[in-house]
Amino acid sequence: MTDAPVVHVVDDDESARDSLAFLLESADFEVVTYASAPAFLDALPTAAPGVIITDVRMPEMSGQDLVARLAAQKVKMPIVMITGHGDIPMAVDAMRSGVVDFLEKPFSESRMLDALQRAFKSAEAAPVSTDQAAVLKRIESLSERERQVLDGVVAGHANKVIARELGISPRTVEIYRAKLMTKMQADNLAALVRMTLSVRGG
Repeated sequence: MTDAPVVHVVDDDESARDSLAFLLESADFEVVTYASAPAFLDALPTAAPGVIITDVRMPEMSGQDLVARLAAQKVKMPIVMITGHGDIPMAVDAMRSGVVDFLEKPFSESRMLDALQRAFKSAEAAPVSTDQAAVLKRIESLSERERQVLDGVVAGHANKVIARELGISPRTVEIYRAKLMTKMQADNLAALVRMTLSVRGG
């Protein structure tokens, strides 16, 4: 057993699992892979503490169900969720259950490593309480259109759904989303959702 940080990868797709394990091992993480959520739950009693990466869509038990089971068992390991294009509503839902980050596929190597760094930091530190007054001030600084896009994102809608609802193009939604991320001082979608929920209630 080494002192390398341990990452538990739960994904039913063997090639995705192997390529993620290769990436993480190259970055000096110790990686343990599981082909399903039940396989991970079976191994949990003897699993080393670390960070869990789970896919959302898996046949036997979804990533969401796994998050719920871990919460019920009071497992404190931070969780990063990987989500396909249509799974944003599920991922936003998972954020409400305390998932540290969610990554939309395809994600870059640096994005995954950043998410893991954040997850390990969150395991070490007590959660920093969001300064609600500051978050409210940031929301007030948004234009009406940016606020509409924010509402769509927090509701878990994909860009094209938000675009259809607002009568604008998905590319325009992306531009508004980038602007509001900057104004909200959120470095990723998960942070944006978390801070918005903190002032609006889950």
